[in-house]
Amino acid sequence: MSTGNGSGPERFDVVIVGAGPVGLTIANSLGRYGVHTLLVEERPSLIDYPRGVGIDDESLRTMQATGLVERILPHTNPNQIMRFVDGQRRLLAEIAPTEQQFGWPKRSGFIQPLVDAELLAGLDRFDCVEIRWATALSECDDTGDEVVVGLDTADGAQQVRTRYVVGCDGGRSTTRHTMGVSFEGTTSPTRWLVVDIDGDPLGHPNVEVGADPARPNVSISLAHGIRRFEFLLHDDESDSDAETAEFLARLLAPFVPHPERLDVIRRRVYTHHSRIAGEFRKGRLLLAGDAAHLMPVWQGQGYNSGIRDAANLGWKLAAVVSGVAGDGLLDTYDQERRKHARAMIDLSTMVGRVISPTNHRVAAVRDVAVRGLALVPPLKRYVLGMRFKPMPRYDRGAVVHGWSRSPNSAVGTLFIQPRVATRAQPDVLLDETLGPWLAVLCWNNQPRKSLGEAEFARWKELGARFVEARPATQLHWTGHDDPDVAVIGDHTGALKKWFDGQLDSVLFLRPDRCIAGACIAQHAPELGAALRRTLELAPGGTDAAGRVLRLAQPTP
Repeated sequence: MSTGNGSGPERFDVVIVGAGPVGLTIANSLGRYGVHTLLVEERPSLIDYPRGVGIDDESLRTMQATGLVERILPHTNPNQIMRFVDGQRRLLAEIAPTEQQFGWPKRSGFIQPLVDAELLAGLDRFDCVEIRWATALSECDDTGDEVVVGLDTADGAQQVRTRYVVGCDGGRSTTRHTMGVSFEGTTSPTRWLVVDIDGDPLGHPNVEVGADPARPNVSISLAHGIRRFEFLLHDDESDSDAETAEFLARLLAPFVPHPERLDVIRRRVYTHHSRIAGEFRKGRLLLAGDAAHLMPVWQGQGYNSGIRDAANLGWKLAAVVSGVAGDGLLDTYDQERRKHARAMIDLSTMVGRVISPTNHRVAAVRDVAVRGLALVPPLKRYVLGMRFKPMPRYDRGAVVHGWSRSPNSAVGTLFIQPRVATRAQPDVLLDETLGPWLAVLCWNNQPRKSLGEAEFARWKELGARFVEARPATQLHWTGHDDPDVAVIGDHTGALKKWFDGQLDSVLFLRPDRCIAGACIAQHAPELGAALRRTLELAPGGTDAAGRVLRLAQPTP
């Protein structure tokens, strides 16, 4: 839904450049908040060639927030085990996480083109979101008050005006070049052939990473009977060699008995990059996904890091364009995402260096070292449970530290998502009770009493949802009932266990389920006021804010 006076350029709140997974996810987020959004993509349709194959629990939680996770799950293989083997295919290490602290498996294989298609179909729900194919960004003029966006289309040059532009247009981002932002880092000299095969010739359900110095390789089980193989290409092997059936059959021969009988869906040669943009925001222009950072594939975090960008940025854009928050809230996007994106780049680069040596002596030393680590139980559990993965922890940004009494304060981290009970539903994921916007969660305490009438009223005007979490034994007690407070029962004990490890009992949760602030009950009014100042929150706002605040929320 665009606006205009009939003769001037169309106007939007947000223009997103690039209809990859990040742009589609942000568009779905903005659609849910009623933000007038234009999504442009220079290609005529979605990309269907081999790309990401691993989706993590944080990304699935974001898909849950968009209301699309049930459409996406059929294209996933949950709880995939990743096994690292040596040149003789003997086990070196294994990653097999079983915890689901955020409500979803830590590792799932998935078919990205099919998931992207579900994200695209999800936009049909929103009259406020428009997508235009075969439309390329040509220029952006940030005037200070708005952005004048030039577009190249099949019908010629066009111009639209918008309050913000988000570049999700990949590693060669036109948006980033328009911003004049650096993209520092390195590009690996190695190349990899990626092949997707229909009718999985192996059939086993997991991932095998072959740390073979003769030719490092990967074999991945995907949904719907598809198998992904990846092979390192040697310097004397050209990209054109990799396109021949004979070459591919030679690569696959050690793994399948009849490589000539395979149904190859697609193949592509890739190089790995480790790069990060000098700025994620410059004025009214922002970057997300590969436009902001690139990393090797080894931990499957390129895709997931982009979805984290979308989760962080979507609600902030909605708050700002609606008038619920000031423009300064968007500065926290770079503050929060840069450090974690950098950590993921470093982890992926390090893992690639461990897996990929082609020197047999170096590989032998590595094998001995890795097997030695596996003999130490704490280190084995650390790897097996995937605890080496850096988790987002925001020291600054849209968070307020200093009110927590816990020495291991959880402020700036993602809150857990266990299954809970409501009076209407005996078993539901926590986020379904928190709603799509801000939330205040109190353990075994009435939120209105903790916040006080004045601060409670201010957060209510901001559209916050108030939740009282209780032991399941108290779920149906009605003595504290309040029409503005949802009551949930901790029937698994996971919430009590979490609060047992903290001294705080009141949590202010952002829409991305990051803990923005935590305190004991008596400090809740002061922390609530401090958070409103830090997040530049202002009750009221424009008509768009009304759509944010009146957005339908699940009934407990």
